[in-house]
Amino acid sequence: MTLENFKKQKDFLVCVDSDGCAMDTMDIKHILCFGPCMVDEWELDEWRDEILERWNEVNLYTITRGINRFKGLAVALEEIDRKYTKIEGIEEFAAWVDISSELSNAAVQREIDANKDTVIFKKALAWSIAVNKKITALPDEDKRPFELAREALAFAHERADVAIVSSANLEAVLEEWEKHHLLLHVDIVMAQNVGTKAFCISELLKKGYDMGKVVMCGDALGDMQAAEKNGVYYYPILVKHEKESWQEFMDVGFEKLIDGSYAGPYQSAKRKQFLKNLGE
Repeated sequence: MTLENFKKQKDFLVCVDSDGCAMDTMDIKHILCFGPCMVDEWELDEWRDEILERWNEVNLYTITRGINRFKGLAVALEEIDRKYTKIEGIEEFAAWVDISSELSNAAVQREIDANKDTVIFKKALAWSIAVNKKITALPDEDKRPFELAREALAFAHERADVAIVSSANLEAVLEEWEKHHLLLHVDIVMAQNVGTKAFCISELLKKGYDMGKVVMCGDALGDMQAAEKNGVYYYPILVKHEKESWQEFMDVGFEKLIDGSYAGPYQSAKRKQFLKNLGE
């Protein structure tokens, strides 16, 4: 289902992130794919252990968890440029990441087409393609939904439209969700190719949803910011407490969305709980 063809079916809308939220795939993708591919592409093996530790800290276990892959790459390369070795073109790449309205392989390719001498964009695209290939090659048993995620999606779908809102690669999202029969409980898939999470939510709101009847479920600051930018609610799936989070969503969070009591104390408490869990 494309955005153009998507139509509002129910009054309520539940937006759900993929990696690290519904799917227990975030840790393994970063630990085995994102970081190692960066070390290989920029030939950083001399500092491999330190660089990979920092990559995981930035992308998994602190408030920057879940940032777009190219933003994460820019952060890492800027630090590597300062601490270890010169990274050609990092200033230009970091500046592009800050202002670009689209951070995807296609957007990087457009930059390459516009300036064929820009080495860092070619390397960033090669890195991203290598990451996608490595993720695809991961064993199926390593790409599973969190406990109760499937049940929670099915539960919500009885009374709400459900949208995947993810910054991950579209093909990977479709493959993983289809493999575990999660797409049965989804009405539309919006991934990296569509735009930012904030943009995706804004486009969904144009389909006629009341902002007070929409919630974004996510595990990262970008999910919360995308929700807040659009004036919709945020429900956190807490790192290391994913099963409990999905249970509470079914027991409390979703019901509060339905009965109109999500705002105020409950939303405030979930926001504080989320920030505390990531060390803020």
